[in-house]
Parts: sequence; C-alpha cells; structure tokens
Amino acid sequence: MSRVTLLSLQIAVAVIFVAAWYVFSTYPVFGHILLPPFFFSNPVDVVKQIIAWFVSGVIWKHLWVTLVESMLAFVIGSVGGVLVGFWFARQPRTAAVFDPYVKMANALPRVVLAPIFTLWLGLGIWSKVALGVTLVFFIVFFNVYQGVKEVSPTVLANARMLGMKERQLMRHVYWPSALSWMFSSLHTSVGFAVVGAVVGEYLGAAAGLGYLIQQAEGVFDVAGVFAGMFVLAAFVIVIDLIVTVVEKRLLVWRPTVGESRP
Repeated sequence: MSRVTLLSLQIAVAVIFVAAWYVFSTYPVFGHILLPPFFFSNPVDVVKQIIAWFVSGVIWKHLWVTLVESMLAFVIGSVGGVLVGFWFARQPRTAAVFDPYVKMANALPRVVLAPIFTLWLGLGIWSKVALGVTLVFFIVFFNVYQGVKEVSPTVLANARMLGMKERQLMRHVYWPSALSWMFSSLHTSVGFAVVGAVVGEYLGAAAGLGYLIQQAEGVFDVAGVFAGMFVLAAFVIVIDLIVTVVEKRLLVWRPTVGESRP
C-alpha cells in the first residue's frame, strides 16, 4: 500500500467519524438525538473552542507546560528503562533477586501514586514528571530486557569466537538486538508520558492541558473537554512522528521487510 493511499484511508476514517458525530448530535434519528449535545457536544463547537484558544493565545502556556513535563518524563523514564533493562539482562542473578520487586512496583496503580507524588514533590512540574516516569520506565525496561535476552546464541557464539570483547559485544550484538524492541516501546511510551503529565495536572496543577480539561469539566463545558482531548491527541501524534524520524535514522541498517502484493 502506497503512502498516499494509506494517508487517504486514514483521513477518510477521521472524516467519517466526525461526520457521524455531527449528524447524530445535530439531527434526530427516529425522533431522538442519539448523541445529546449537552453530553457529547458537536464538532462545530469543538473546532470553535480550539480556534478560540489558539487565537487568544491561551493554549500556548498550557501546551508548553505539558510538553516540558512529558519530555522530562519520557527522557528520564526511557534512559532509566534502557540502562536498567541492559543491566538486568546482562546480570541474570541480579535480575532474579529483584524480579518480584520489579513486578510489584509495576503492579502499583499509577492513579494512587499521583497524590503521593504531589505530597512529596508539590504541585509543580516534578510531581507530574515522576508520575510519567513510572509509566514510561517499565514499558521500556521490559522491552529492552527482552530484546537483549533474545540475542541469537549462534550470533553470540560466533562473535565470541571472533574474539570480541564485552564492550564490542555490547555495541555490535546486544545493542542492535535491543534497538528494535526499544523503539517499539518508545512509540507506546510517548503516549504514556503525556498521560502521566495530564493525569497529574488533572489532579492538581495551575497550568497544562490536564488543568485546562479539568477546568472545562468543572463548568460542564463539554466542548472544552473534547477540544482539550483533540489538542492532546494531536500533541501526542506530533511527538510520535519525531520518535519515528529518529528511529529511521538509527535503524537505517535494518532491512525492509518485503510486502506480499495481492
């Protein structure tokens, strides 16, 4: 499938969704409006709200705050996940000792942790960053750990037979093996970093997209809530595109998998 065809289909899905939303929230079907505007708003009001935010400049401050929190959470959580994932994969005894504690920490509900981080770190950005880190870290950690563990024993044996030292093995064998797994997790982690920041803002903040959505919800401004959600979605897509560009640069050596044509 060509890129143009793929993009056309993706746009078509969005158009159909928005059109159905507008019709069902505006015109009665069998005497009833299926999506009452009080609860679901409508695309026109949502677009007007988004335009009003950007024209007035209100949105920029909130976007910047959420961007900073998300990027800090993404970077800290990803770096921590990569380092600890490599360490555990290369130290099986250490991994075995800490395995139950890692699983226990990963099982903790993040919504429960949010008020604790707020108590410890205050209402500033760092409580939101901490929450985002807890979401990003484990996703990257488990993928990197599995990627290193999945190194082919044959490749590893051949590399050692050729006289590769530990540092060379790390650079030429373990790192390439884990890289695909790592970037797969980073695409997911982008969304979770933003989720951590927004949830933290929603529970207590003075700025940010989560704060904006919470304020709109507090006055039953459904159009404002949906507008915040759409801005947030676009925000995540832009960051994910940046990760995709970096991935293509670093994985330029990876062969393209041929697609079978009908």
